[in-house]
Amino acid sequence: MAIGDWTEKFQGTKALPRLVRDRLLNVAQIRHYAKGQQVFGPENLPDSLLFLFDGTIRVSQTSDNGRDIVLYRVDAGESCVLTTACMLTEEAYNAEGVAESDITVIVLPKLAFDRLVAEEPAFRSFVFAAYSRRLIDLLRVVDDVAFGRIDVRLADRLLTLAGGDKEIAATHQQIASELGTAREVISRVLHDFQKRELIAQSRGRITITNKPALRGLADSD
Repeated sequence: MAIGDWTEKFQGTKALPRLVRDRLLNVAQIRHYAKGQQVFGPENLPDSLLFLFDGTIRVSQTSDNGRDIVLYRVDAGESCVLTTACMLTEEAYNAEGVAESDITVIVLPKLAFDRLVAEEPAFRSFVFAAYSRRLIDLLRVVDDVAFGRIDVRLADRLLTLAGGDKEIAATHQQIASELGTAREVISRVLHDFQKRELIAQSRGRITITNKPALRGLADSD
């Protein structure tokens, strides 16, 4: 599938001189992944930078006891900062990236990345700004897991997952991974939400029945 001039999609590339952008169009590769497919994982040693052209990548980490936690998501128009970090340190990934939808990825070889960082201030600023935003996101995850009330966090996450809809297609285990806690904890709090008539549950599906009350709980922290 042709995607045209992908350098227009990203803040760090559309600010580059036209000659540099043309060079990127020649050296970069286009890859497609289906929903649910692994984009990268702990067995991979990255040798290129990833730009997400469309779709979403969920980046998560699994502990030694098998518990998952979602670290962040990469949305269309962003680069994956974990890929950048591992590429610069020449270390394997310590997390897994999975396509949450069908996605298109721009793959920029390390040699081209190194040259851009060294020669183009606009691109360098783009990389550092992405690092800063993601570091703040990760610190927020740590703060939530360490100090946040699970009922408040769960209410907020349900609203986020629902978006403009009322129904969420997710298992208790998937939500537990989102919040970095155990499935049993999520099941207990969801049961409490159901008794309070905030939600209704069926197999693999949660329906928000009182969105204003759930929003009030999410904002109560």
